[in-house]
Amino acid sequence: MSDLQIGLLVIGVAIVAVVLLFNWIQERRFRKQADAAFQTPAGDALMQPGTVPHETPSRPERLEPALREPVFDANDDVRDVAGINEPHLQIDADLPQAETSLEDSMPTRVAPAPPPSAQAPYVPATAPEAPYDELIEYRIRVGGDGVLANVFADAFNHARTLGKAVRWAGLPAGAAEWEEIQPWRDVHYQQVAVTMQLADRNGAAQEEQLSALCALLQNVGQAHGLRVACDDVAAAMERAQAIDRFCVDVDVLIGLNVVARGEGAVNLARIVREAEACGMALGMDGVFQLLDSRGEPLYALCNHDAEPFNAAVVEGQTSQGVTLQFDVPRVPDGIRVFDGMVAFGRKLASEVGGILVDDNLRPLTDSGIEKIRTQLTQIYERMEARGVPSGSRRALRLFS
Repeated sequence: MSDLQIGLLVIGVAIVAVVLLFNWIQERRFRKQADAAFQTPAGDALMQPGTVPHETPSRPERLEPALREPVFDANDDVRDVAGINEPHLQIDADLPQAETSLEDSMPTRVAPAPPPSAQAPYVPATAPEAPYDELIEYRIRVGGDGVLANVFADAFNHARTLGKAVRWAGLPAGAAEWEEIQPWRDVHYQQVAVTMQLADRNGAAQEEQLSALCALLQNVGQAHGLRVACDDVAAAMERAQAIDRFCVDVDVLIGLNVVARGEGAVNLARIVREAEACGMALGMDGVFQLLDSRGEPLYALCNHDAEPFNAAVVEGQTSQGVTLQFDVPRVPDGIRVFDGMVAFGRKLASEVGGILVDDNLRPLTDSGIEKIRTQLTQIYERMEARGVPSGSRRALRLFS
């Protein structure tokens, strides 16, 4: 073997060794980055005591809204849980108490007070409170020295895929009021609060959703040197389950139907004229709605037939009937609105020669209407007692 061949062989071996060494160094560096990105940092001075994963209690199957008797259990008792930083809703002893209250569902243990370093020291004593509904939200707090809004862009977009409503609020540097964060704006924030809604009509939030949101913010904090404090996931899960049980029990949709007598049909043209005269507006979905001053529906009118209402109803066009729908927890002053819907339904029935019936096609008598009003009164009293008045902003969020 010549000297040239030996030299080339030595050079080739050296190049292979350099490549292997470089790949080993790169793989080790990437592994460290991946571990840092997907593991919770230990010893964060702002973090609360660690959360122990637990199995989420299975939630009862959600019932479709229907006109029914609410379940009342006179044996439910209310426990006063001291020392837990959760909302305490006063319940009038004279009101019916059907479901387990949010307070009843809270643990009877006293939560240990966090050490001073875990109480978000980056919050100045004079700073205004962050937007946060402690009854229905899970919270994550972020602090930094003038963090730019766009550092949250990726987390902001990812949070939309978690399945629950997420709110982003920030306190601009030097400002006295919080505002909604828009990641594309050139704004620096001294504090940020991110909250996830704990329940809606799709059910209670899951532990994985809360943990994923916390992990998103922790990754941002690690990348940009921010201080992140996530509320306790286990406590939030207990609240989520309690709120969901309460919502399922009061989530009622009342339907009143106007149908023809015998084997006939109702005149749609006349019904449309009456709906428009009543001030109802036809939506893009072909459903008439009576709206309040906020633009929220009070009650709706839809066609029994597969074809929805349209703006050009032909004179003489008929249908098997129409339905008036009343979404109980979303309507303020519900008793008055229900009475108005009943009066409108009776007027429609008179106009088309039909009859007003319930969902089981039984004629609605005065006694039947009064029974429904009694049920509504009980539901609304319970909603008030739980701090979720019907038609309130909190009710609209929970029953969405």
